[in-house]
Amino acid sequence: MPPMTFGTDTGKNVLVADFLDQVEVELPVLGDHARLTLAQAWNESELAPYLADTDVMILFHDIARISEATLAAAPRLKAIVRAGVGYNNVDIEAAGKRGIVTCNVPDYGSEEVADHSIMFLLALARQLGPCDQSIRDGKWDYKVADAAPRLRGKTIGIVGCGRIGTATALRAKAFGLDVVFYDPYLPDGVDKALGIRRARTLDELLPQCQFLSLHCYLDTDSYHMIDARALAALPRGAYVINTARGPVIKQDDLVEALASGHIAGAGIDVFEREPFDNEQLRAMPNVFLTPHSAFYSREGFVELRRKTAEEACRIVLGQPPRNPVNLGYLVEPRTPVTQPRARV
Repeated sequence: MPPMTFGTDTGKNVLVADFLDQVEVELPVLGDHARLTLAQAWNESELAPYLADTDVMILFHDIARISEATLAAAPRLKAIVRAGVGYNNVDIEAAGKRGIVTCNVPDYGSEEVADHSIMFLLALARQLGPCDQSIRDGKWDYKVADAAPRLRGKTIGIVGCGRIGTATALRAKAFGLDVVFYDPYLPDGVDKALGIRRARTLDELLPQCQFLSLHCYLDTDSYHMIDARALAALPRGAYVINTARGPVIKQDDLVEALASGHIAGAGIDVFEREPFDNEQLRAMPNVFLTPHSAFYSREGFVELRRKTAEEACRIVLGQPPRNPVNLGYLVEPRTPVTQPRARV
């Protein structure tokens, strides 16, 4: 399929690497300042024809990885803007060493993902699955919900208390849940500001949790963070919710914990392998599964695309980006950047 191009030939080129097949949101933001090319690629090798002339790359999620080889073939590339919160499909260290800033869009779906997490929590706690199935089977007996706990006073543990984790914590508080979080990257005092509790280690957090909700980035520290040992540390009958990244949970270990009954149920939006392919997990009646859709609402998707285009536009115009994520690796940046101020 030949690439589609839009916008004004100003000598600046923005490459939309994957996913998008139209630009009705991006064009009003970028069209007067750059030429937009839609590559619609599924792997990074398909980007090769465009790299020599690309100034900014917009990246969604169809391409599994932007590696050193691709970065080396893009001499004009100033920045990669990841259209999403996570950026684990970019080698941010290699990008930084070449002066290429990597940015994300950290706030577009905070409401949606937090709402989705609470939806899972309520559906699991209120036994929505068994109750719905009972009615569909022609039965009528409230005792099908016999395992439903009262939420007020139960403890929800949140791993990662950034924007989405915070939004989830505030929603959980409204239901009377006792909220405790683990996030080693946050400064002291966040617990006081939010009116919740803090655990200093994962080992401290897990034994407290009737519900565990994951909201952390995927990196070397969080990969398979929730494995057999971590699941065993949860109280028997706990529920696990993941709207973060699939490999934060070791999926086979979760399946075993669910099959044994140690984990009473799970709500999973993200998976180790996508599209989802685990038939054992698919067949479990105590699990709710959604297709990596927690981020999505009609309004949120437009917001994501607009904010991605605005970040790319700032870079095209020589302005510092708002959301760089690889400043710690950045050497001789090809575009202006502003170092963040210390938090107070």
